Amino acid sequence: MIQSWEHSKDELKLSLPKEFNFNENMNYLARSSNECLFHIQNNRVSRAIQMGEEILIIEVSSQDNLHLNIRYLGENKPNTAAIHAEVACYVSEWFDLDRDLHPFYTMAKEDPLLGSAVDAFYGLRMIGIPDLFEALCWGILGQQINLSFAYTLKRRLVEKFGRSVVHKDVIYWLFPSPKDIASLSPTELDGLRMTKKKAEYLIGVAELMVQGTLTKDSLVKEGSHQQAEKTLVKIRGIGPWTANYVLMRCLRYPSAFPIDDVGLHNAIKHRLGKEIKPTKDEIMKLATNWTNWESYATFYLWRFLY
Repeated sequence: MIQSWEHSKDELKLSLPKEFNFNENMNYLARSSNECLFHIQNNRVSRAIQMGEEILIIEVSSQDNLHLNIRYLGENKPNTAAIHAEVACYVSEWFDLDRDLHPFYTMAKEDPLLGSAVDAFYGLRMIGIPDLFEALCWGILGQQINLSFAYTLKRRLVEKFGRSVVHKDVIYWLFPSPKDIASLSPTELDGLRMTKKKAEYLIGVAELMVQGTLTKDSLVKEGSHQQAEKTLVKIRGIGPWTANYVLMRCLRYPSAFPIDDVGLHNAIKHRLGKEIKPTKDEIMKLATNWTNWESYATFYLWRFLY
């Protein structure tokens, strides 16, 4: 159930939960100047989204941390209440507005690692990747490389195979669909400068999605993050880290935990003032109190790094 909302022809207004700070979320979104799927200007974020056959450009802002104001840019406007509702659902999922963070903050304030994180980033939501294919591709692209180069690979993929619309001389890109990628051969991705293995993984995932073997709904119906993880890691190119990343950012399982993540290890090392990164057993002990909030704990600790 999404937060309450109201709309006019050109705008949509979403009510916000108490534990929300728009500036903190904008600071997170602005962490890379190489992001290609949205634009930030004057403390507003705008992007193109696909709604059925229509491409809408939305601009999201907030003046009071009580509401998100969503303005439709360009000529295309929703012509039914149902499309407004779809946009409201998309934005709500993007900013994880339906999550009650009060229990997380109650736990985190007493936690030696998380206490300073929730103080520093209060109101930050786990910014999501609502599209499963995009989330899977982002996880695959980010394997064993630094974040900066992952953004470069994503931009190359999007600008080569995605679609775009233009508004006031600004290009708004849409992430490629599974159909855009499934019919390619690995050699057609050579120019992106990713490894051959990653090219094969992306195409393989796209093929599964085109066939209908892999869908967001089917993963949700698995019923638990453990079962959904088992399903994902059976796919070539998806290991536990990529699976849990997708379960965090797209499927929204709060207990998903990419425990092998290098960024998480570095964040914990930094917060503890240690010379070496923690072992997996040490992380498990530190995470004893994080049950059912492992994904948010990870996300907040990441925030200390980027």
